[in-house]
Formats: sequence, C-alpha cells, structure tokens
Amino acid sequence: MTSRDSSSPAYDVDPQVARAPKVLLHEHLDGGLRPATVLELARETGYDALPADDATDLGRWFRESADSGSLVRYLETFAHTVGVMQTPDALRRVAREEVLDLARDGVAYAEIRYAPELHLERDLTLEEVVEAVNEGFREGEVLAREEGRQIRVTALLTAMRHAAMSREIAELAVRYRQQEVSGFDIAGAEAGYPPTRHLDAFQYLARENAHFTIHAGEAFGLPSIQEALTWCGADRLGHGVRIVDDLTVDGIAYPQWAAEHDQLPDVRDVRLGLLAAYVRDKRVPLEMCPSSNVQTGASASIALHPITLLKDLRFRVTVNTDNRLMSDTSMGKEMTLLVRDAGWTMTDLRWVTINAMKSAFIAFDQRLALIDEVIKPGYAELT
Repeated sequence: MTSRDSSSPAYDVDPQVARAPKVLLHEHLDGGLRPATVLELARETGYDALPADDATDLGRWFRESADSGSLVRYLETFAHTVGVMQTPDALRRVAREEVLDLARDGVAYAEIRYAPELHLERDLTLEEVVEAVNEGFREGEVLAREEGRQIRVTALLTAMRHAAMSREIAELAVRYRQQEVSGFDIAGAEAGYPPTRHLDAFQYLARENAHFTIHAGEAFGLPSIQEALTWCGADRLGHGVRIVDDLTVDGIAYPQWAAEHDQLPDVRDVRLGLLAAYVRDKRVPLEMCPSSNVQTGASASIALHPITLLKDLRFRVTVNTDNRLMSDTSMGKEMTLLVRDAGWTMTDLRWVTINAMKSAFIAFDQRLALIDEVIKPGYAELT
C-alpha cells in the first residue's frame, strides 16, 4: 500500500481488503452517484445549477464541500444529486450504476436507502419513484452477474425528519416489501427534529411487523438515541456514534477525556452508562460511517474514531460508506483506512462483516446462507 493521502481519489485499497466480501447497511442512493453521471444527467434533464462542468472538478467540489465539519452543510451538497434524479430514466441509471459499483468493490449484500419524497419535482408519483429505483437495482444485479460478481441489493425507504410524510412513506415501504424493499428509515438534520415526531409511522411499522432503522446519534447526542430505541423501537441505529457520550474513562465523561488525549482509552478503564449498556446488551446494530463522521465533525480522525473503541467493547458495530460521492470513498477504502490508521486486522473486518449480515433486514435463512456460503469462505481464502 502506498502512503498517499486518503483524500486522494487514487487512494490504494489494501489488496486483501479488496478481495474480502463486504456487507453494506448504510448507503444513500443520492450520495453514491458517479460525478460523470451527475454531469450527463444534468445535461439530459436541463438541470443548470452544478458548480463545475468537469467530472474531476465536480467530484472534488462534492468532497471539499462536504469537508465542512457540519452535518447541515454536508447535507446541502445533496441538492445537486437530487436535482438530477427527477425522472424514471435518471433514477434507473443511478440505481443500476450504484449496484455495479458496489459489486466491483466486493459488496455481496447492500441495503441502499433513499427518500422517495425528494424525487417528485417532475410530477412522478411515490410509486413511480420506487418502481424506477427497483428496476435499476435489478438491472445492476444482472450486469454484475454478467461480470462474474454476485450481489443482492434491497431498498430502505427514507422519510425526511423535517417533513410530514413519514406515515405515507412507511405505508409505501410495507406495500413494496415483497419487491425487495426491506425496511424504512428517517434521515435529515437531527437537532430540532426528534424521532418521536414520527411516532405514528413507527407504531404503524411495528403493527405491520416491518423493519426500520433511524438516523440517531450522529450530530445530536444521547436523547436522540434514547428516543429512537425506547420510544420508537428502532431495529438499528444509523450512525449511533454519539453513544460514546454515555461512557466514562477513569470516572471522566468520555467526550471530556477524549478532548484531552490523542489516543483511544484502554477498554479496562471504560465504564458504560445505562443507555450504552442497553445498546450493547441488546446487540443493537450501529451503522457506523467513519469517513463521513470525520467530515461532519462527529469524530476527529479515523484513528480516533469511536468505532474502534466500540468494537473492542464488543458493541455490534458495522462499517459503512454513508455517501461515497461526498466522502470520495468505498467499502474497500473505509476498511483499508481502519487497517492503516486504527490498527484493525482481517479478523476484525470479518467480525464486523458478519455483524452486518446478521443485522440485515432480510430473512434469517437468507442471512445465514450469505454468512456461511459467501462471507466465511471469502475470508478463509485470505488467510
């Protein structure tokens, strides 16, 4: 592996990591476009607000704009990707390319989330949005098989937490769950928009025996996580990185301790608060996205990212990309960064990959088959 800076598009993925099977639970469709596709779709659809007219420059703009340290500013970059995703053809293309890109990265299973309500500017219905994306996913799976790569993709339908369509989107997720829509999510700025605003949607999903995850504990702290779990009943936490706010090190609150140290603490010195203990004891999956968290200011660096501490404390952590375009990343890159900067081993990567597959929103026998037939044999070949 070279010593190139990880922000470079040419950043080298560790060869073993490149070959390892991967499972991705937290990836946004509108955050995974190819820069060249954004440009081409802008020309085709008449979208004229892009900040650059060259694919390299546009990719750099997305990354640099997202490197703000602010979740709110990070989210503003999506105006341009969503802006070109307003027609069935555009949605199919983006979905198709996303699946193919993930397959080439070694992803065997992925749950890709998107908000249907954001793609209605040209009079599409919610159903038309879902069906176009589903078609693109299936087309991508076929193209991947033609390249000799196996991948399965399901969709998570997202409602925006600042809007008022969560019940409608939840009903849409239930309606399409026999068509590879595996669950529901809420996303958007956390502060001021607690998950309990959408309690009606979550109660409906619970009555329908449907799966859902909630973005919680990224830019806002423990109250967001508490509500997502104990009030709303989330199956998983999107990010959840702020659960470390409920840890103490030698009697000092973890955020205060971390601010004064340039290394992670010894796990023997860490004590869990009641909420953190609940999350660990209940095996609540944490959909962690290291590079994205560094960009939004939730973590100072990959080396100091709480995912390593939480892994060592045996929380059910998973590794994810969040938005590959904005973070200029991939699953291979995220895993390589953890190996290079945080001292992870292939055994660690195998463990979190199995964690992710155990936590997926598909049937138990299907999860077990992927673990036994793809993930474990794939890692065995690397040793």
